[in-house]
Amino acid sequence: MSKFGLGRGLADLRQEMGNIPDISILTGAERVVVKQIPLAQIGANPDQPRKTFTEAELADLAASIREKGVLQPILLRAVSGRPYMYEIIAGERRWRASKLAGLTEIPALVKQITPENAMEIALIENVQRENLNPIEEGNAYKNIMDKCGYDLADVARLIGKSESYIRNIMRLDSLPDDVKDMVSRGDLSASHARTIAVAENPSALAHQIIDNNLSVAETEKIVRDTTRKSSSRAYVAKTIDAAVVRDIESKISAHFGVPVKLREKRGGAGQIILSFATRTQMQELVDKMTIK
Repeated sequence: MSKFGLGRGLADLRQEMGNIPDISILTGAERVVVKQIPLAQIGANPDQPRKTFTEAELADLAASIREKGVLQPILLRAVSGRPYMYEIIAGERRWRASKLAGLTEIPALVKQITPENAMEIALIENVQRENLNPIEEGNAYKNIMDKCGYDLADVARLIGKSESYIRNIMRLDSLPDDVKDMVSRGDLSASHARTIAVAENPSALAHQIIDNNLSVAETEKIVRDTTRKSSSRAYVAKTIDAAVVRDIESKISAHFGVPVKLREKRGGAGQIILSFATRTQMQELVDKMTIK
Protein backbone atom coordinates (compact mmCIF):
# COMPACT_ATOMS: atom_id res chain seq x y z
CA MET A 1 0.00 0.00 0.00
CA SER A 2 1.21 3.51 -0.77
CA LYS A 3 2.58 5.56 2.13
CA PHE A 4 0.48 8.48 1.00
CA GLY A 5 -3.20 8.76 1.82
CA LEU A 6 -4.24 9.81 -1.68
CA GLY A 7 -4.12 6.85 -4.04
CA ARG A 8 -7.28 6.57 -6.09
CA GLY A 9 -8.75 9.55 -4.22
CA LEU A 10 -6.46 12.01 -6.03
CA ALA A 11 -7.78 10.87 -9.41
CA ASP A 12 -11.30 11.29 -8.06
CA LEU A 13 -10.49 14.84 -6.97
CA ARG A 14 -9.09 15.75 -10.38
CA GLN A 15 -12.30 14.51 -11.98
CA GLU A 16 -14.52 16.21 -9.42
CA MET A 17 -12.78 19.57 -9.69
CA GLY A 18 -13.67 20.06 -13.34
CA ASN A 19 -16.59 22.16 -14.60
CA ILE A 20 -19.45 20.46 -12.81
CA PRO A 21 -22.95 21.58 -11.79
CA ASP A 22 -24.40 21.83 -8.30
CA ILE A 23 -25.02 18.10 -7.82
CA SER A 24 -23.98 15.31 -5.51
CA ILE A 25 -21.04 13.18 -6.63
CA LEU A 26 -20.41 9.71 -5.26
CA THR A 27 -16.74 9.07 -4.45
CA GLY A 28 -16.36 5.54 -3.17
CA ALA A 29 -18.48 5.36 -0.02
CA GLU A 30 -18.43 9.13 0.50
CA ARG A 31 -21.00 11.46 -1.00
CA VAL A 32 -19.43 14.78 -1.96
CA VAL A 33 -21.58 17.80 -2.72
CA VAL A 34 -20.57 20.73 -4.89
CA LYS A 35 -22.31 23.66 -3.25
CA GLN A 36 -22.09 27.41 -2.75
CA ILE A 37 -20.11 28.30 0.38
CA PRO A 38 -20.05 31.87 1.80
CA LEU A 39 -16.60 33.38 1.34
CA ALA A 40 -16.70 34.64 4.92
CA GLN A 41 -16.79 31.05 6.19
CA ILE A 42 -13.56 30.12 4.37
CA GLY A 43 -9.98 30.62 5.51
CA ALA A 44 -6.59 30.11 3.87
CA ASN A 45 -4.50 27.05 4.62
CA PRO A 46 -1.42 28.06 6.69
CA ASP A 47 0.48 25.22 4.97
CA GLN A 48 -0.41 26.44 1.48
CA PRO A 49 2.86 26.23 -0.49
CA ARG A 50 2.09 29.31 -2.57
CA LYS A 51 2.58 32.54 -0.62
CA THR A 52 2.78 35.08 -3.48
CA PHE A 53 -0.30 36.29 -5.37
CA THR A 54 0.32 39.31 -7.56
CA GLU A 55 -2.27 42.07 -7.82
CA ALA A 56 -2.22 41.85 -11.62
CA GLU A 57 -3.06 38.15 -11.82
CA LEU A 58 -5.79 38.46 -9.19
CA ALA A 59 -7.28 41.45 -11.02
CA ASP A 60 -7.33 39.50 -14.32
CA LEU A 61 -8.97 36.51 -12.70
CA ALA A 62 -11.47 38.72 -10.86
CA ALA A 63 -12.48 40.30 -14.19
CA SER A 64 -13.01 36.84 -15.68
CA ILE A 65 -15.08 35.77 -12.66
CA ARG A 66 -17.31 38.86 -12.95
CA GLU A 67 -17.99 37.94 -16.58
CA LYS A 68 -18.21 34.14 -16.42
CA GLY A 69 -18.38 33.21 -12.75
CA VAL A 70 -16.16 30.64 -11.02
CA LEU A 71 -15.93 27.79 -13.53
CA GLN A 72 -14.01 25.36 -11.30
CA PRO A 73 -15.01 24.59 -7.69
CA ILE A 74 -12.38 25.05 -5.01
CA LEU A 75 -11.56 22.22 -2.60
CA LEU A 76 -12.21 22.65 1.14
CA ARG A 77 -12.08 20.68 4.35
CA ALA A 78 -14.13 21.38 7.48
CA VAL A 79 -12.10 22.59 10.48
CA SER A 80 -12.78 23.43 14.12
CA GLY A 81 -11.16 25.82 16.54
CA ARG A 82 -10.59 28.42 13.82
CA PRO A 83 -12.36 31.73 13.10
CA TYR A 84 -13.75 30.09 9.95
CA MET A 85 -15.61 26.84 9.19
CA TYR A 86 -13.69 25.66 6.13
CA GLU A 87 -10.02 25.66 5.15
CA ILE A 88 -8.79 25.77 1.55
CA ILE A 89 -6.95 22.75 0.22
CA ALA A 90 -6.85 23.86 -3.42
CA GLY A 91 -8.08 27.06 -5.05
CA GLU A 92 -6.87 29.95 -2.88
CA ARG A 93 -6.25 32.12 -5.95
CA ARG A 94 -9.90 31.65 -7.06
CA TRP A 95 -11.07 32.43 -3.51
CA ARG A 96 -9.03 35.65 -3.36
CA ALA A 97 -10.15 36.74 -6.82
CA SER A 98 -13.79 36.01 -5.99
CA LYS A 99 -13.59 38.35 -3.01
CA LEU A 100 -11.98 40.96 -5.24
CA ALA A 101 -14.81 40.49 -7.77
CA GLY A 102 -17.40 41.24 -5.08
CA LEU A 103 -18.83 37.72 -4.77
CA THR A 104 -20.22 36.54 -1.46
CA GLU A 105 -20.22 32.80 -2.26
CA ILE A 106 -18.07 30.36 -4.22
CA PRO A 107 -18.71 26.83 -5.57
CA ALA A 108 -16.76 24.32 -3.51
CA LEU A 109 -16.21 20.65 -2.78
CA VAL A 110 -16.00 19.80 0.90
CA LYS A 111 -13.98 16.65 1.61
CA GLN A 112 -13.00 14.81 4.79
CA ILE A 113 -9.23 15.05 4.46
CA THR A 114 -6.47 14.85 7.07
CA PRO A 115 -4.04 17.79 7.43
CA GLU A 116 -1.27 15.58 5.97
CA ASN A 117 -3.33 14.68 2.90
CA ALA A 118 -4.32 18.33 2.50
CA MET A 119 -0.62 19.26 2.39
CA GLU A 120 0.02 16.55 -0.22
CA ILE A 121 -2.83 17.72 -2.47
CA ALA A 122 -1.88 21.40 -2.18
CA LEU A 123 1.75 20.59 -3.01
CA ILE A 124 0.86 18.40 -5.99
CA GLU A 125 -1.58 20.96 -7.41
CA ASN A 126 0.89 23.83 -7.18
CA VAL A 127 3.89 21.89 -8.51
CA GLN A 128 1.96 20.45 -11.45
CA ARG A 129 0.57 23.86 -12.38
CA GLU A 130 3.98 25.49 -11.88
CA ASN A 131 2.40 28.03 -9.54
CA LEU A 132 5.34 28.23 -7.15
CA ASN A 133 8.50 30.28 -7.37
CA PRO A 134 11.66 28.32 -6.44
CA ILE A 135 11.77 29.67 -2.87
CA GLU A 136 8.14 28.69 -2.21
CA GLU A 137 8.76 25.29 -3.78
CA GLY A 138 11.78 24.55 -1.60
CA ASN A 139 9.94 25.70 1.54
CA ALA A 140 6.98 23.48 0.62
CA TYR A 141 9.21 20.40 0.37
CA LYS A 142 10.87 21.19 3.70
CA ASN A 143 7.49 21.83 5.35
CA ILE A 144 5.96 18.53 4.25
CA MET A 145 9.11 16.64 5.28
CA ASP A 146 9.13 18.25 8.73
CA LYS A 147 5.40 17.90 9.42
CA CYS A 148 4.72 14.52 7.81
CA GLY A 149 8.04 12.80 8.52
CA TYR A 150 8.79 12.30 4.82
CA ASP A 151 12.29 11.93 3.42
CA LEU A 152 13.59 12.93 -0.02
CA ALA A 153 12.53 9.63 -1.58
CA ASP A 154 8.97 10.07 -0.25
CA VAL A 155 8.63 13.58 -1.69
CA ALA A 156 10.17 12.46 -4.99
CA ARG A 157 7.54 9.73 -5.35
CA LEU A 158 4.76 12.11 -4.33
CA ILE A 159 5.47 14.79 -6.93
CA GLY A 160 7.25 12.75 -9.62
CA LYS A 161 10.58 14.58 -9.51
CA SER A 162 14.10 13.33 -8.76
CA GLU A 163 15.68 13.44 -5.32
CA SER A 164 18.53 15.57 -6.67
CA TYR A 165 16.03 18.14 -8.01
CA ILE A 166 14.32 18.39 -4.62
CA ARG A 167 17.65 18.57 -2.77
CA ASN A 168 18.88 21.38 -5.05
CA ILE A 169 15.69 23.41 -4.64
CA MET A 170 15.84 23.03 -0.87
CA ARG A 171 19.43 24.33 -0.86
CA LEU A 172 18.01 27.77 -1.66
CA ASP A 173 16.76 28.00 1.93
CA SER A 174 20.36 28.63 3.05
CA LEU A 175 20.55 31.86 1.02
CA PRO A 176 20.28 35.31 2.67
CA ASP A 177 16.84 36.89 2.62
CA ASP A 178 17.81 39.54 0.07
CA VAL A 179 18.91 36.84 -2.40
CA LYS A 180 15.72 34.86 -1.76
CA ASP A 181 13.75 38.00 -2.61
CA MET A 182 15.65 38.30 -5.92
CA VAL A 183 14.73 34.71 -6.77
CA SER A 184 11.09 35.19 -5.75
CA ARG A 185 10.81 38.28 -7.96
CA GLY A 186 12.46 36.50 -10.87
CA ASP A 187 15.48 38.82 -10.91
CA LEU A 188 17.77 35.85 -10.24
CA SER A 189 17.22 32.37 -11.67
CA ALA A 190 17.06 29.28 -9.49
CA SER A 191 20.09 27.88 -11.34
CA HIS A 192 22.15 30.95 -10.48
CA ALA A 193 20.91 30.85 -6.89
CA ARG A 194 21.82 27.20 -6.43
CA THR A 195 25.31 27.92 -7.77
CA ILE A 196 26.02 30.73 -5.29
CA ALA A 197 24.36 29.01 -2.30
CA VAL A 198 27.70 27.46 -1.33
CA ALA A 199 29.64 30.75 -1.62
CA GLU A 200 30.76 32.74 1.39
CA ASN A 201 29.09 35.96 0.18
CA PRO A 202 26.10 35.03 -2.01
CA SER A 203 24.55 38.52 -1.77
CA ALA A 204 27.53 40.18 -3.45
CA LEU A 205 27.61 37.47 -6.12
CA ALA A 206 23.90 37.85 -6.78
CA HIS A 207 24.30 41.59 -7.47
CA GLN A 208 27.31 40.81 -9.66
CA ILE A 209 25.27 38.30 -11.69
CA ILE A 210 22.43 40.77 -12.24
CA ASP A 211 24.64 43.80 -12.94
CA ASN A 212 26.81 41.94 -15.45
CA ASN A 213 24.16 39.58 -16.86
CA LEU A 214 26.38 36.58 -16.08
CA SER A 215 25.50 33.11 -17.34
CA VAL A 216 25.31 30.11 -15.03
CA ALA A 217 28.59 28.80 -16.47
CA GLU A 218 30.31 32.13 -15.75
CA THR A 219 28.86 32.11 -12.26
CA GLU A 220 30.11 28.58 -11.60
CA LYS A 221 33.64 29.65 -12.57
CA ILE A 222 33.51 32.59 -10.16
CA VAL A 223 32.25 30.35 -7.34
CA ARG A 224 35.05 27.85 -7.96
CA ASP A 225 37.59 30.65 -7.62
CA THR A 226 36.10 32.16 -4.44
CA THR A 227 35.89 31.07 -0.81
CA ARG A 228 33.10 28.66 0.08
CA LYS A 229 31.11 28.55 3.29
CA SER A 230 32.67 26.23 5.85
CA SER A 231 29.22 24.84 6.68
CA SER A 232 28.80 23.88 3.03
CA ARG A 233 32.05 21.91 3.03
CA ALA A 234 31.17 20.18 6.30
CA TYR A 235 27.74 19.15 5.12
CA VAL A 236 28.96 17.74 1.81
CA ALA A 237 31.80 15.89 3.51
CA LYS A 238 29.52 14.23 6.05
CA THR A 239 26.57 13.35 3.82
CA ILE A 240 25.83 9.65 4.31
CA ASP A 241 25.48 7.55 1.17
CA ALA A 242 21.87 6.52 0.46
CA ALA A 243 22.76 2.81 0.48
CA VAL A 244 24.38 3.20 3.90
CA VAL A 245 21.30 5.01 5.20
CA ARG A 246 19.05 2.16 4.04
CA ASP A 247 21.36 -0.39 5.65
CA ILE A 248 21.34 1.47 8.98
CA GLU A 249 17.55 1.81 8.88
CA SER A 250 17.19 -1.90 8.09
CA LYS A 251 19.41 -2.98 10.98
CA ILE A 252 17.69 -0.77 13.55
CA SER A 253 14.24 -1.79 12.25
CA ALA A 254 15.14 -5.48 12.54
CA HIS A 255 16.38 -4.96 16.09
CA PHE A 256 13.37 -3.04 17.40
CA GLY A 257 10.68 -4.45 15.09
CA VAL A 258 9.32 -1.06 14.00
CA PRO A 259 9.72 1.20 10.93
CA VAL A 260 12.80 3.44 11.12
CA LYS A 261 13.86 6.63 9.31
CA LEU A 262 17.34 8.15 9.44
CA ARG A 263 17.39 11.86 8.59
CA GLU A 264 20.71 13.70 8.27
CA LYS A 265 20.98 17.45 8.79
CA ARG A 266 23.69 20.00 8.16
CA GLY A 267 27.00 19.64 9.94
CA GLY A 268 26.58 15.90 10.60
CA ALA A 269 23.59 16.21 12.98
CA GLY A 270 20.38 14.31 12.37
CA GLN A 271 17.53 12.20 13.70
CA ILE A 272 16.65 8.52 13.95
CA ILE A 273 12.86 8.24 13.95
CA LEU A 274 11.14 5.08 15.21
CA SER A 275 7.42 4.71 14.47
CA PHE A 276 4.81 2.59 16.27
CA ALA A 277 1.25 1.70 15.26
CA THR A 278 -0.32 0.89 18.65
CA ARG A 279 0.12 1.64 22.35
CA THR A 280 1.17 -1.97 22.85
CA GLN A 281 3.87 -1.65 20.23
CA MET A 282 5.00 1.60 21.83
CA GLN A 283 5.37 -0.09 25.22
CA GLU A 284 7.31 -2.98 23.67
CA LEU A 285 9.62 -0.45 22.02
CA VAL A 286 10.15 1.42 25.29
CA ASP A 287 10.91 -1.86 27.06
CA LYS A 288 13.55 -2.76 24.46
CA MET A 289 15.16 0.66 24.65
CA THR A 290 15.30 0.83 28.45
CA ILE A 291 16.25 -2.76 29.25
CA LYS A 292 19.27 -2.99 31.55
